[in-house]
Amino acid sequence: MNDRHKAENKRRNAMTTMKTGLLTAVLLTMAVPAAYAQQAPPAEPKVLADGAGAKPLRVDNVFKVRYIEIFLAGHEAKTGNLVAACYNTTFTSKGIPASRDTAPQALVAGLNFDKMKKEHGVVGASLNGPKLWMIDWMEIELGVERDFNGMKAGWVAQLNMNKGGGVAESTPYEPMTIARKSGVGWNKGTTVMLLDDANGNTWIMKGFQLGLKPQYTYEEFLATGVKNFKKLPPGWKFRTRKLEKDLIERPEGGVATIMPDEFFNIYDKTGPGMTNYKP
Repeated sequence: MNDRHKAENKRRNAMTTMKTGLLTAVLLTMAVPAAYAQQAPPAEPKVLADGAGAKPLRVDNVFKVRYIEIFLAGHEAKTGNLVAACYNTTFTSKGIPASRDTAPQALVAGLNFDKMKKEHGVVGASLNGPKLWMIDWMEIELGVERDFNGMKAGWVAQLNMNKGGGVAESTPYEPMTIARKSGVGWNKGTTVMLLDDANGNTWIMKGFQLGLKPQYTYEEFLATGVKNFKKLPPGWKFRTRKLEKDLIERPEGGVATIMPDEFFNIYDKTGPGMTNYKP
């Protein structure tokens, strides 16, 4: 009888040990993928490398050329930061057409951003424009050229996303930085639109927003002036000026500071580190 009890106890202990071993094995199997997922760097979309090997290009006579920019956003593998590759229809192997319209309305209206996200493996795709250039010339590093619904657009810059949203969600009058190796110029005699902020900085309009449904022409906006603005921050002022000498922008360190207004017109900061003088 005692021998039978001993045998039964031995069998039960063996079963308990086996069950404990199986449970431990299952838990370890579940834990390995989770630990690996935490350590694995985020996948970096191929488009974030489109600026590698970019070559210098100068384009003149771009004032009032119509264009769009496409932003494809993804996470950098090394930093995890959200950045966006920027493509501009002005800068392509074909150059500016005689119509001076590099972004025809019908083609822009047909852009499919959900399709773009899947095609390029990015977390966000957004549109800037259509716009008109307010500059006279640009020297830029031109990278990979891509096709967006029949519109060619070359890689021109990488935008640092401040809040992780799309470019179209940028906050009016809030500066952001964009990495670009470029020179931008406004010629002597060009009439420019300027914003003076409450800290003494002057911002110059570089791109005039038309959008898909324009509310006014460039000429109308220029003529109306400060009356257009309803949401200028306290202490800010709008003014126009005819330049008395060439204004040249070459951002120090290859990083420019830019800003949208309430209409999504785009301005560049002027002064030390950006331009040869503050207008």
